[in-house]
Amino acid sequence: MISVAGISKSFGNKKVLDDVSFTVEDGEIFGLLGPSGAGKTTLIRVLTGQLCFEEGQALIMGKKVTELSGQDKKSFGIMMDDFGLYERLTCYQNLRVFADIYDVSDDAIRSVLSEVKLLDSEKKAVSKLSKGMKERLRLARALLCHPKVLFLDEPTSGLDPQTSSEIHEIIKKRKEAGTIIFLTTHNMTEAEKLCDHLVLLNEGKIVEGGSPKELCLRYNHQKTIEVHTEDGKVVSFEMGKEDLEKTAEMIAEILKDGNLSTIHSKEPNLETVFMELTGRKLEV
Repeated sequence: MISVAGISKSFGNKKVLDDVSFTVEDGEIFGLLGPSGAGKTTLIRVLTGQLCFEEGQALIMGKKVTELSGQDKKSFGIMMDDFGLYERLTCYQNLRVFADIYDVSDDAIRSVLSEVKLLDSEKKAVSKLSKGMKERLRLARALLCHPKVLFLDEPTSGLDPQTSSEIHEIIKKRKEAGTIIFLTTHNMTEAEKLCDHLVLLNEGKIVEGGSPKELCLRYNHQKTIEVHTEDGKVVSFEMGKEDLEKTAEMIAEILKDGNLSTIHSKEPNLETVFMELTGRKLEV
C-alpha cells in the first residue's frame, strides 16, 4: 500500500530525512519509531502531500504522492497534534464541518462519535473537553471518512494509560476492518503492543527494521534466563557464558524443591535496541 524509496527532505541546510526507504504492506499496523526531532512528522507530511521533497519516490495505493488527486486524499485519515479543533464549536459541530467536505451523513458522525466514546458529549463545546477527550475527537475526525490509510502522529502522547488503552483498542479494530495504519511514536511500549512491522528512525535516517519481536531477538546478545524463587531470590543465567548442563541442573533443583515462582527469558526491549544502535534514548 505504501512504498518509499530514497526520500530526502531538507529545511535550509538541515537534512531532516536522509535516503529513507521502506514498504508498508496491506493489512498491517506499521510503526515509525524514533525520538522527538527524528523526522517522523516530516515524513507523514511528505506522504500526505503537505510537504514537497527533493529526492526519491513515494507511492500510496500505487500512485506517486505528487500525483494524488483530491479524491485520492479523501481516502486518507490524518491525526496530528497540530491539527486544531474549533474550541467554541461542539464535538458534533466540529465533525459536521469535515463531514460536509467528505460528503458524509449525520449517521456517520454519530457512529464515529460512538466509536470514540464521545456520543454523550456531542453537544459539549471543545473548550470544555479534557485533553484525552480532545485527542479522541481528533481521532474521530480522522476516522470520519472511513479511510483506507490512517496516519497517526503520536496519537497518545501525554495521555493517561486508560485513555491510551482506549485509543489502542480503536486502532486495532480499524486494522481488523481492513484499514492500513501508519503510526509514528516515541513510545516503545505502544510500538511493541500495536505494530506488526516497524522501522527505527534516528536523525532522519532509518537504522533498523523488522517486527518488534524480530528486532528484540536480533539484538539479544546475552540470551539470559531469569528465575524468581518463592523465597524472593532472583537468579540470572547467561546462556552464552554458563555451563549449559550445570544451568539445567540448578534450574531442575529449584523445581524439585518447589521453590520456583517464575522463569522467563530476558530479551532486550525496543528502547534497549535503539540505544545500542544510536546511543540515544527513545522517550525524549
